[in-house]
Amino acid sequence: MFSSSSRYARMAIYSVVRPDGTIVQAVKSPLPGSALVAGYHRRLAGQRLDSLAYHYLGDATQFWRLCDANDAMVPDALGAADLVGVPLGKGG
Repeated sequence: MFSSSSRYARMAIYSVVRPDGTIVQAVKSPLPGSALVAGYHRRLAGQRLDSLAYHYLGDATQFWRLCDANDAMVPDALGAADLVGVPLGKGG
């Protein structure tokens, strides 16, 4: 259902019945802050999370791991000049 690098790749899938009777599949959201942090990076104005993910994790699409490691539900919650925790490892 999801690519192997997705934050949802290893999450349990379940079905939800909407009020109109249609059935949709959903996944349990990962727990924020569950990533082990290898170090920190002071984010400068103009630095994008995908660029930081590429630099530290080797994959720009892993920006969500930076969000998870910093308890940020949305990328915009990590602003410029914030100290960003960098998760361990180069894989999902």
